Amino acid sequence: MNRIAKLAWIGQSVWLDNITRDLLDSGKLERYITELSVTGLTSNPSIYDKAIGGSNAYDEQIRRLAASGADTESIFFELAIDDLRRAADMFLPVYRRTNGVDGFVSLEVSPLLANDAATTTSEAARLHALAGRPNLFIKIPGTTAGLKAIEESIFAGVPVNVTLLFSADQYLAAAEAYTKAIERRVEAGLDPYVPSVASVFVSRWDGPVAGELPADLHLKLGIAMSHRTYSAYRALLESDRWQRLLNEGARPQRLLWASTGTQGQDGIRHPIRRGAGGSAHGRHDARGDAACLCRSRDGRDGSHGSTQNARRDTRGRGQQH
Repeated sequence: MNRIAKLAWIGQSVWLDNITRDLLDSGKLERYITELSVTGLTSNPSIYDKAIGGSNAYDEQIRRLAASGADTESIFFELAIDDLRRAADMFLPVYRRTNGVDGFVSLEVSPLLANDAATTTSEAARLHALAGRPNLFIKIPGTTAGLKAIEESIFAGVPVNVTLLFSADQYLAAAEAYTKAIERRVEAGLDPYVPSVASVFVSRWDGPVAGELPADLHLKLGIAMSHRTYSAYRALLESDRWQRLLNEGARPQRLLWASTGTQGQDGIRHPIRRGAGGSAHGRHDARGDAACLCRSRDGRDGSHGSTQNARRDTRGRGQQH
């Protein structure tokens, strides 16, 4: 059994931080699912910038859409949704096997909407309906406006990946938006389960202060913030408020560790390794209590750095698996 499969045995999920058409056409993603126990996938505009710019696989479709009069944003979402539908179908057996806990792909709303709650909400609903896949998350940033859109989207039944969270306070604000939406659904007699993950970016704490801290604190700030965030996560799930929701059939929003590699003064990207009691570490050090969301060994499948980069997705207590 490979190391990623072992993580699955202890209840963790391994998601790939990339998508390209070549990844789909070559059969590589299928192999990741069947041979490496990868159970999900994320995308973002940066990933697609590299995917489209680094391949001619999209050229024919771009020419056809442009000739039809489609604008640039419409062309982008057409390309992305075509890819993500195919990926979602590949992960559908995982989604069904885990009763909707795992097997997701993610599509991000336009970053230009980060401060527009109403348009983000309507766009999230539109994109999810257009994709037509139950196992597709819509990524919404955890900005002030984003929090309003997250609550309204979850209440409307749109699965959401909350992105760009950097601290325990920001995580708790996102969790509050999710919790309020689920409480509203319970009150309205709606299904209390709408899938969601909260993506907390770990390494962004260490990069800006590289070289300014004592050696014993090198690459430790992200770990410390992860500990603080995870403690907040556990406390929330153990609260009377969430115990009541669990009794109603709700499931917790899952916590996902993002951006777990950082660049040191030597210019090399290093994995953030597991500290005592922690769960953030790189793909090649997969020993902790949370799973990696990572790129392939050849380093081409990803957007944020070397093959060491990873993400982690931690399931909360009380979830149905």
